[in-house]
Amino acid sequence: MNGTPEPKEAFPYKPPSKEIRDKYQHIFILKKPLDDRLLKLFFDKLVASIALLLSSPILLVLRIAYFVEGLILPENKGPMFFSYNAVSGGKIFPKYKIRLIKTSYIDQEGAAKGDWIAFSAEWSPESRTYVGRFVKKFYLDELPQFYSVLRGDMSIVGPRPLAVLHYQRDLDQGNVTRFLIKGGLLGLGHVMKGTPEMGNPVYEYEYVDQYIKLSPVGLLWLDLKIIARGIKVIFQGKGL
Repeated sequence: MNGTPEPKEAFPYKPPSKEIRDKYQHIFILKKPLDDRLLKLFFDKLVASIALLLSSPILLVLRIAYFVEGLILPENKGPMFFSYNAVSGGKIFPKYKIRLIKTSYIDQEGAAKGDWIAFSAEWSPESRTYVGRFVKKFYLDELPQFYSVLRGDMSIVGPRPLAVLHYQRDLDQGNVTRFLIKGGLLGLGHVMKGTPEMGNPVYEYEYVDQYIKLSPVGLLWLDLKIIARGIKVIFQGKGL
């Protein structure tokens, strides 16, 4: 798998425009990550705890499905969970996901190092297991990240955390949002998935701006609205 070209779908984010730099110049001058908002942090841990409890039957059914598929098609068997190194709030952490692809498509040497590129074959339809196709369609591969929220590595709402190489590319492009606040399961830009606005960094800067300016209750209300939009995208089955 070494030398596998990186799929273009993996990183649609763009550099900040002059308009963004001008409008959010107060964000670009920040030199260190922003402190946690306490109400948001409490909300995150409460939601993550409930979500893990409610999703446990789903994870159990998926575990059985992965096991059965592995018995029928030995080339599709393998562990259900995996992780790669990503960045949230400027810090590297293990980003947990559910495996979508056959183990023969995983670069085992890279996977042992936590490199995202080791799992990048997931955008090739032929690489996915049958269960993996269903899991991806409804974003079920993201369920383990509630554990990351509970650990404090992520938030429910925030700019999507990127693999280390993508984070560095984002930073080199001039974007600072993923350095300043924790990455989220859902982001103001991420819920634009399926529209031309996906990948427009203005939404990430707008969220950081509101993170700074809103009251604790106001920020919670914004998060709830983003969560509602994210749930709509999930039930539409727009996972690729």
